[in-house]
Amino acid sequence: MGGAGGRALRAEVTKPGMVPPPPGEESQTFVLPPGWQSYLSPQGRRYYVNTATNETTWERPGSSPGIPASPGPHRSSLPPTVNGYHASGTPAHPPETAHMSVRKSTGDSQNLGSSSPGKKQSKENTITINCVTFPHPDTMPEQQLLKPTEWSYCDYFWADKKDPQGNGTVAGFELLLQKQLKGKQMQKEMSEFIRERIKIEEEYAKNLAKLSQNSLAAQEEGSLGEAWAQVKKSLADEAEVHLKFSAKLHSEVEKPLMNFRENFKKDMKKCDHHIADLRKQLASRYAAVEKARKALTERQRDLEMKTQQLEIKLSNKTEEDIKKARRKSTQAGDDLMRCVDLYNQAQSKWFEEMVTTTLELERLEVERVEMIRQHLCQYTQLRHETDMFNQSTVEPVDQLLRKVDPAKDRELWVREHKTGNIRPVDMEI
Repeated sequence: MGGAGGRALRAEVTKPGMVPPPPGEESQTFVLPPGWQSYLSPQGRRYYVNTATNETTWERPGSSPGIPASPGPHRSSLPPTVNGYHASGTPAHPPETAHMSVRKSTGDSQNLGSSSPGKKQSKENTITINCVTFPHPDTMPEQQLLKPTEWSYCDYFWADKKDPQGNGTVAGFELLLQKQLKGKQMQKEMSEFIRERIKIEEEYAKNLAKLSQNSLAAQEEGSLGEAWAQVKKSLADEAEVHLKFSAKLHSEVEKPLMNFRENFKKDMKKCDHHIADLRKQLASRYAAVEKARKALTERQRDLEMKTQQLEIKLSNKTEEDIKKARRKSTQAGDDLMRCVDLYNQAQSKWFEEMVTTTLELERLEVERVEMIRQHLCQYTQLRHETDMFNQSTVEPVDQLLRKVDPAKDRELWVREHKTGNIRPVDMEI
């Protein structure tokens, strides 16, 4: 869902940025080595980034004379940066059900690759459910809706919902798609309903025309005969009215409904595939993060074991083994941060596309409902016009029926058919 609308929506998706140090702060106390910059974390704590290697650390590089910045045991657990920003894309509301895991923010002394994890008490900041990371409801402030007071799709379908049959979960976006597909089916059935109405009108018109040609009571005479002839003629006129009604129903109601449904179907297909692909990519990135996290844990455990061996001097090679273990632990930390970085980028992309796509679904639904409403109004208008035309066909019948005069009819008939007005008399003897 590209275009200006998509770009405008993306601009609303804010990310916590890097905050540079106040002017002159670094220069007043310490000059950073080349390639290093200082920033503030969202919690207000200063950290340092090597712009050449993307390494991050809590400790000031080269802060002790003669000691270079080391990314090894001091590798930070800060969130990775993406183009100068901490990758973020947290949706609006934490869901209620589904597979979840809780991630805790580490204490200040706990860094990626560290040989001795800190024991400080930490708070749970995020919760991951079905590979999507949400803010933890107990520690994060309430998020503002993207479109307050509008009950917009983009605010209420981030979570997965438990399947009513208990066979897993259904993505919130899938629920929106199901609604759209149901709407498409309803529109199809409405088109079929109008088509059946057209068939009835055509058959009715055909039968009326046939009946108007019937010769029954054709011998009726007088003013009543004229009225009866007009009744039969009105049937032919009414048949023509219903034929026109059926033709207009086809061109002005049924056909537009069918054409709109086909376009609607194409739009739904594009939305479905796009979001599904992004969600699969997000799940793949999350699996990579978990794998890297497990690898880091193993490397840290190995480093801690070798450190303990050095303390009790079990081997002459222990010191070299520690260096090797530290390098592997540092590499594992780098791999984890890279995986988290890619995951956050994938989640941000999914988040942004969810916003634009759900708003597009919202627009399509409004368009569908409004289009059907307009064409049903057209149906009632045509029906009203048909009734008016039908009324006009019987008005001449009403006029002739009001003129029916049995006495006059008798006079006319007698004048035409009389055989004599001399009455018989008694016979004389």
